[in-house]
Amino acid sequence: MEIIDKVTACAGFADEKKAKDVVALELFGLTDVADYFLLASGTSERHVRTIAESVETGMKQMGIKPYSLEGHDEGRWVIIDYRSVIVHVFLEPLRELYDLESLWIEAPRYRLNKENKHLEVENG
Repeated sequence: MEIIDKVTACAGFADEKKAKDVVALELFGLTDVADYFLLASGTSERHVRTIAESVETGMKQMGIKPYSLEGHDEGRWVIIDYRSVIVHVFLEPLRELYDLESLWIEAPRYRLNKENKHLEVENG
């Protein structure tokens, strides 16, 4: 499976649970940590856990298991590491506080087109 397909699948699973402001940052060439970050927000700790569970379950059904999973029990900032794609599901105020979008301002951004379920470039 291509990396962009993983990112798109994760975005779709997050969107199914009504994640807010789902955006993918393309980090290829900017860091060795990952090729993409997928960022999504939830409105409550329960919502954050539900979004993260949807991503994890959906990816497992596709035969892709996470390398690691952090923060699920707290439900404030869940990180799901798929090596080349790292999914961050934040409680809305924490996303604003840590502001990864500004930290990676030079990264091209993609948003999920809900009609055709493909990522489309927002900038770059």
